[in-house]
Amino acid sequence: MDSQTQNTSLQRLQNVEKTVVRVLEVAGGVMDELSNPTGPRKEFINNHCRDFMQMIKDIQFTLRNEIKSACEYRPFEKSDYTCRIANEICLSKLEHILSQLDLITQTITPQYHHAHDSTVSSTSSPMDF
Repeated sequence: MDSQTQNTSLQRLQNVEKTVVRVLEVAGGVMDELSNPTGPRKEFINNHCRDFMQMIKDIQFTLRNEIKSACEYRPFEKSDYTCRIANEICLSKLEHILSQLDLITQTITPQYHHAHDSTVSSTSSPMDF
């Protein structure tokens, strides 16, 4: 990630931080309005709730994009996620292969024993002379 991209990314994250502070302020304003002795003003609550939800969506969108862009450039340092997932996939494949081999063994074994028994009984043994 070049320094220009890092600066832009840091600026976006700083904006997210400011938005989080603003979200808390809006939530506090709604709580104050709800505790108003004369009762809450519906329009005030509606506007603040709409703003709150929009800011939360904006935060989620920005953070999702920042995480995705960080993963595209380089894996997180000291992260073994990719290796663990690859190992789990390999383990799953091996377990599947073993189950298939077990099925093949179960299918072949009775046929082998049956064929082997008939071959042994139809051939003469050295003691028959």
